[in-house]
Amino acid sequence: MHGKPLSPAVCTAVVTVTYNSSAALGDFLESVKASESSPPPVTVADNLSADVDETRSIASSFGAIVLSLGRNLGYGGAINAAVRSVPLSYDFVLVSNPDVLVHPGAISALQDVLRANPGAAAVGPRILNSDGSTYPSARRIPSLRTGVGHALFSRIWPSNPWTRSYRAENETGTGVRPVGWLSGACLLIRRSAFDEIGGFDQAFFMYFEDVDLGYRLGRAGWLNLYVPASVVTHTGAHSTSTDALRMIAAHHESAYLFLSRKYRSWYLAPVRWALRGSLSVRSWWATRR
Repeated sequence: MHGKPLSPAVCTAVVTVTYNSSAALGDFLESVKASESSPPPVTVADNLSADVDETRSIASSFGAIVLSLGRNLGYGGAINAAVRSVPLSYDFVLVSNPDVLVHPGAISALQDVLRANPGAAAVGPRILNSDGSTYPSARRIPSLRTGVGHALFSRIWPSNPWTRSYRAENETGTGVRPVGWLSGACLLIRRSAFDEIGGFDQAFFMYFEDVDLGYRLGRAGWLNLYVPASVVTHTGAHSTSTDALRMIAAHHESAYLFLSRKYRSWYLAPVRWALRGSLSVRSWWATRR
């Protein structure tokens, strides 16, 4: 089954990032190809992978372009490089992890919403986990108070109000609606808006680059829209347990970077210190499990 053709009036390109992700790439490219009767072109930005030869071979078999970056720029940095390589004739860019499976018609459904809403910069699909449950891909922008409370109490008091607020999701219902930010695992972005704000902030090497993107788009007057009629599956196939502790530490560092930038006033310094301390405790706790 194929979705309807992508409109020739508005062109969409696809970009993804690989880092030793060749095992997942083929399924991703196959899903993009099968999702639309006129599938969009794909650029694969490779972050200096050990398996880059396999990545090139797989990409070539699907007609995708591999952009070898020469060093690991992180997710946001690699996406920025990939988007810069896409011709300006493409109005929209689908940003996706390589361990995503695009369902039939998902891209055109996102494109239709972005075309119909000129004030929207980004639209995101409903993202399913491999077990069919819904991944939290459309959320509020976190606050400093919420971040501190969640970091301090989520382990010992899981139902605390700060954690509930931090994890508050907007996946319920079936209609298109505005959200604070969309998961960078898969979203369609208006190229002009992406360029306007300078793309992803490369200070976020891993994690929170999507939160920051949604926040900056909102501050620039753009909307982020959640489109549950568009569906993809995030398999998590390129994740490895050996990197789990490093990834936890990176997540906490990025969370602190985002919130400390958002709340940079001098009088909030004690709260920022509390956040830093609570995130350090969470990292320590994770290493003891």
